[in-house]
Amino acid sequence: MSIKILAKNIKQYKLPAILAPILVALEVAVECILPLVILKFMSVAGLGQGQSLQVNQVVLYSFLLVGMALVAIVLGVLSGIFAARASAGFATNLRQNLFYSIQNFSFANIDKFSTSSLVTRLTTDITNMQDGFMALIRIAVRFPLMVIGSLISIFILQWQVGLIFLALIPVLSTVLFVVFKFAHPVFRDGLGKYDTLNRNVRENIKAIRVVKSFNREEFEKKKFDYSAGQLYKYFGKGEKIIAINSPAMMFCVWGAITLVCLTVGLLAKGATPAAVTSGQTLAVYLMYGYLIFAAIMQFSMVLIMFAIASPSINRIVEVLQEKSTIDSPKNAVTSVKDGSIVFKNVNFKYNTDSDKYALKNIDLTIQSGETVGIIGATGASKSSFVNLIPRLYDVTEGEVLVGGRDVRTYDLDSLRNSVAMVLQKNLLFSGSIIENLRWGKEDATLEEMQYACKLACADDFIQTFPDKYESYIEQGGSNLSGGQRQRMCIARALLKNPKILILDDSTSAVDTKTDAFIRKSFKEEIPNITKLIIAQRISSVQDADKIIVLEGGEIESIGTHEELLQTSKIYSEIYTSQMKATENALGNILAENQEKEGK
Repeated sequence: MSIKILAKNIKQYKLPAILAPILVALEVAVECILPLVILKFMSVAGLGQGQSLQVNQVVLYSFLLVGMALVAIVLGVLSGIFAARASAGFATNLRQNLFYSIQNFSFANIDKFSTSSLVTRLTTDITNMQDGFMALIRIAVRFPLMVIGSLISIFILQWQVGLIFLALIPVLSTVLFVVFKFAHPVFRDGLGKYDTLNRNVRENIKAIRVVKSFNREEFEKKKFDYSAGQLYKYFGKGEKIIAINSPAMMFCVWGAITLVCLTVGLLAKGATPAAVTSGQTLAVYLMYGYLIFAAIMQFSMVLIMFAIASPSINRIVEVLQEKSTIDSPKNAVTSVKDGSIVFKNVNFKYNTDSDKYALKNIDLTIQSGETVGIIGATGASKSSFVNLIPRLYDVTEGEVLVGGRDVRTYDLDSLRNSVAMVLQKNLLFSGSIIENLRWGKEDATLEEMQYACKLACADDFIQTFPDKYESYIEQGGSNLSGGQRQRMCIARALLKNPKILILDDSTSAVDTKTDAFIRKSFKEEIPNITKLIIAQRISSVQDADKIIVLEGGEIESIGTHEELLQTSKIYSEIYTSQMKATENALGNILAENQEKEGK
């Protein structure tokens, strides 16, 4: 099954993938014939036998030897070129298909593999596969053909010598099998350490400002050293096992060559002409011995590559075989009627094997165009609640309806184009402000972008930049403040012109004045869009048509700001604590001003 999945990635590189082993086979045929031609050359040249020199024959065989050597070189070069082209193309297709598969994954699929592991599979694992594929279509083809061709040639010359080399094959095969058996699990486990190392590096680089602000460089160095040490431990152990291969091979081969020399000497029986002939054939036997030895050594390196690549194969196939937990159904609905939302007896848990539900007993109706606030303590499952609406996760039990239809009946693109989300983590991409905003709408005009940015209170700070909307944003928006990133992400979402807008704690880094202006703009300019606002500040949601208070994954209460102050203990406690904090802050400011005036 794995081979069939991987073979599909050869695609347009089938021709070089076929030509490479054919050229290798022809190269092997020429190399196997060469020692026989050399033996004939020594015979016609009368070397060591007192025969007269046959000049014409010598010249003929000299040209023949040179020509065969050049043919072997050309075949070797061409096979290498085609093998490189096929393996590089195979890796390109594999990396492309792997990346495309990941793009189709649901959040649940991503959670299963982890980001660092997927990065390792797209880089290190595919490189291992590329090396292994190149070795497969060259060396793995060369080895059996060279061994068989050489043995046939030796048997033609002297069957007793052929038996010696033939007996060598199972001994060397046993050595290779033992090395592979012990090295494979070590490299398999070592690849998991690559995932850990990649995760540490990724986290460190992404959070380098936090690391420096907390002066945690030494801690990060120790964490990196430990991960690198674990990688060294496993791959060092694997390399030690592999190191046994070469001396074991050398011992077997030189032992075989010693037996060949002894056998040839005994067969000569002391006769001078026979001894001379035996000396010539001995040289040929040693040539074939070298060819067999070189082929076996190359094949041992192939096995070592496969010891490393085999775990990579499993890890890559695992991703390619993974089916998204969320797909568009057949005959999917492609139009979302309006922004109404209904939760019917919804229960949800991230892991189907878990006993704990993230959301329980959710029954709720939201009319199209309503503004709904969602509030609750950390861990109350506020984000889990809104993630079900664009079907980033599927409900475990019950139904979520958007526009009067179950979200599972919609075409995913249609549904998600109708729902715009601004997540807690405000991610921007390297590129201009225009390029980032056009994630919301690919063909958005400058006027449309400016309008969206004005609604999100982003236009003011963009106009202060020298290049305005052409200004460059670093990866992750690192050259913008937290509040600026949030406002940019809100503008990007507005450009989608969605039926439902979800702000997941997306104004937490914005000052209260700007927050109020954004809410006012939404109310006046986009009244028909259903707006769900998750917030920690009650001031961000108190003007909503209704406010949902979540606790422990359940709806504790629903109502307006005034109603919840009377009916919800959690809401009133949050409001009271925030009001006290505000009063204390104002009191401190007044006290400071009075002190300054007194001075």
